[in-house]
Amino acid sequence: MSPVSLPRLYAILDASCFSEPNAMLQAAGQIIDAGVSLLQYRNKRDNAQVILCQARQLRHASARLGTPAPRGLRLIMNDRADLGLAAEFDGVHVGQDDLSPESVREIIGSERWLGVSTHNSEQVTEADTTSADYIAIGPVFATGSKAAPDPVVGLEGVRRARSLTRKPLVAIGGITRRSCRSVIDAGADSVAVISDLVLDPAKSAEEFLRILG
Repeated sequence: MSPVSLPRLYAILDASCFSEPNAMLQAAGQIIDAGVSLLQYRNKRDNAQVILCQARQLRHASARLGTPAPRGLRLIMNDRADLGLAAEFDGVHVGQDDLSPESVREIIGSERWLGVSTHNSEQVTEADTTSADYIAIGPVFATGSKAAPDPVVGLEGVRRARSLTRKPLVAIGGITRRSCRSVIDAGADSVAVISDLVLDPAKSAEEFLRILG
């Protein structure tokens, strides 16, 4: 299995950030049209039936829209490997309290991408030994996207994570257009963004892509 190549911007669509599903789908279309090529769907509040329905709508919408990215768009399912497969997503991302990376790998096979969230050096070191394709570290800055966020790791946490793994590194947590460049400079291969893409998704995505180069 060859190493994955991450784009600089990793967009995350969190269902809780939108008043209703159509608003999320519209935001997805704008983000994709802006040139985003890696998109994660996250839904912590709804049941499996609703999550699968929305995921399939997202897959169908993205297929109609197309993307200017040369390798096409990749859709990542948060947490649920089973629903990711059912919706024909391109990968799964799991946290520390979800299924283990190896259990997920058995479900999704070797072709789909697998990402793992980490929040400290010990977790990065552990994730490095797994079959995960990339490792996420965070929260880099204070974030409102989680009810009980882990302690902020800061840019120094990104630097430490970079020193502990050769896997592609995604930084997440409170990253904005103002701060994204400093996070890349600290050693991240990609920045995952939630909140700063919600308001005016097209403009925000375009500005992120321009800043990140």
